Amino acid sequence: MDNASIDRAKEHFGQIVEEQLKRIEEMKKPVEWVDYAQTRPIIIGILGGDGIGPFIAEEARKIMEFLLKDDIAGGKIELRDIEGLTIENRVAHMQSIPDDVLAEIKQCHVTLKGPTTTPRTGDPWPNIESCNVAMRRYLDLFANFRPVRVPKLGIDWTFFRENTEGAYIMGSRGIQVTEDLAVDFKVITKQGSERIIRLAFEYAKKHNISKVTIVTKANVVKTSDGLFLDTGYRIAKEYPEIECDDWYIDIMTAKLVDEKRRRQFKVIVLPNLYGDILTDEAAEFQGGVGTAGSANLGKRYSMFEAIHGSAPRMVKEGRAKYADPGSMIKAASLLINHLGYKDEHKKLEMAIDICANFEKKYVMTGRDTGDTGADYAQYLMDTIVDPKLEDRWNAYQEEAMKA
Repeated sequence: MDNASIDRAKEHFGQIVEEQLKRIEEMKKPVEWVDYAQTRPIIIGILGGDGIGPFIAEEARKIMEFLLKDDIAGGKIELRDIEGLTIENRVAHMQSIPDDVLAEIKQCHVTLKGPTTTPRTGDPWPNIESCNVAMRRYLDLFANFRPVRVPKLGIDWTFFRENTEGAYIMGSRGIQVTEDLAVDFKVITKQGSERIIRLAFEYAKKHNISKVTIVTKANVVKTSDGLFLDTGYRIAKEYPEIECDDWYIDIMTAKLVDEKRRRQFKVIVLPNLYGDILTDEAAEFQGGVGTAGSANLGKRYSMFEAIHGSAPRMVKEGRAKYADPGSMIKAASLLINHLGYKDEHKKLEMAIDICANFEKKYVMTGRDTGDTGADYAQYLMDTIVDPKLEDRWNAYQEEAMKA
């Protein structure tokens, strides 16, 4: 038996436990949510990322400038470009987010982020941590919020995925004990579980939603998932008007494709890894990950992003202008809603329904056989200002119900 390897693993695990206990103490400190109504100016950082990221971020930026032009002109909103999240710059610094870039991000209240490359085996890049995972940790963006709505299928789901714990947050902290034994770690805390689950119940209460579903694998992963599930049912007692049930992640992935059962799900709250799996599956119902945006919420900072990859091959082949900006524009829609621009958010969502799901006058294929992202963004803006916007949207609703 290799005692040196065992001792090294014990020391490594001890460091992780110490770090997590310190993090728990930080979570116990009271922090208030930012009041955007009292914040001037609200600074929105635009992070292009890499690959097709800058191209689709530009189209989302156009939409925000169009919808918020009066408040931008009046100094209430400031859009600020932040560069430096390219894979080349991150590798040059050997940091998932270079220190100077992180400092710029922290000067913003919210950010709109394009996709970033995470190196994998066989890539020409060193193995640095995911930029997304690091940003969620550095900014304490503990809640990943993803709505999925497909009226013709009776789907209206809202996912609350815990963002700062679980297997992902420890994904780069595993240890190769010996050449035969690799160990990874998963962390779930009472405080981390409480804040994401309470946010889900508060959302359900605010929007008169009658059900919250907790998803774990607590029958097998008894300690960490068990803590998450127990915390969920304890918090559920504070909301007697809201039904609470729980499902295991394996059967839940099956029930999302069950035409009868899936209509019963409303608000779904779950740990990090399970949330990533389930929300990508859910996005397929509304057209794939390219159609879904994601909100990463914290009390001090929030970040909104496309949920797909950076597609570097499209850039290499000169096809970036044909990349679908739909996911980034959905993220921008979530962002402006988060800032309190409810009417602008509603008009944009109506336009997305009309343009992407109903009329489809512009279709993106990722190649010159389809339209460009700029064409689609202009189509959205023309639709938003159309006096017949509501009539067109009502026609979409009627068609969806027939289907």
